Amino acid sequence: MTITAAIVVYAVTWFMVFFIVLQVRVTAQADIDSVVPGTPRGAPAQEIVGRKAWITTLIATVVWALICGIILSGWITIHDLDWFGRMSPPQG
Repeated sequence: MTITAAIVVYAVTWFMVFFIVLQVRVTAQADIDSVVPGTPRGAPAQEIVGRKAWITTLIATVVWALICGIILSGWITIHDLDWFGRMSPPQG
């Protein structure tokens, strides 16, 4: 795995985890009956991005390390994921 591949895997992992973490424990403005004019009732009641970005970084780093460990160990290879036989070595 190259350094570029590791960075791309981390970026993809970070954003996937971020979109999951954003939905956890959100209090909507409608839940506390304090809707700011011009915003939807389902908008978050307080600033949530900063703290959730730090939580995402911690979780994504652990997930990324597991993914990189699996890739580098060879436990799962591209041939294990080739269900249609397109990556098999040429016959001949």
